[in-house]
Amino acid sequence: MVEITISAQEYLQDLLSKQEGSDVGIRVFISDPGTPMAETCIAYCRAGEEQEDDIMVDYPHFAAWIDAKSERFLEDALVDYAEDRMGGQLTIKAPNAKLPKVSDDSPIEDRINYLLHSQVNPSLASHGGMVSLVEVVEDNIAVLQFGGGCQGCGMVDMTLKDGVEKTLLEQLPELTAVRDVTDHSVTENAYY
Repeated sequence: MVEITISAQEYLQDLLSKQEGSDVGIRVFISDPGTPMAETCIAYCRAGEEQEDDIMVDYPHFAAWIDAKSERFLEDALVDYAEDRMGGQLTIKAPNAKLPKVSDDSPIEDRINYLLHSQVNPSLASHGGMVSLVEVVEDNIAVLQFGGGCQGCGMVDMTLKDGVEKTLLEQLPELTAVRDVTDHSVTENAYY
């Protein structure tokens, strides 16, 4: 899991001591884990702000909450603090954050993101486009949003039905449908 060095713990403890209240810890998570857009984040976490399935790690002077969905992407992660001429810098290295750690028992969102980023977006990129998962709603419907050259493109319906939806439904049979929530009235960068 995440290793927080002694120097980083001291730095974080100092930051936390300046926050109102004594019950402030940190929460470590990855936004868009397993995708090229993955970002490793550390945020303040007041009592009650942690998620139900977060994993608590007790450090000598604060608690850290690790996002359960991010846990496997945080394998071999390191948080360090190094002083320099400008004061110092907190660094977070998570070598597995952008790697898809997807298996048949991975959450449906992770499997959709993996397919979008490994199979769908590379072909859309040739037109300056991309698609991302917004959410999976009731009845296993994937809600997607197009961007770049796909937003406002006159061929987006064909791209959605014959490309994206076909790929996702073939490879993820538990999905029942795919919906597009993109505002296609914005046509400034559209491919067609």
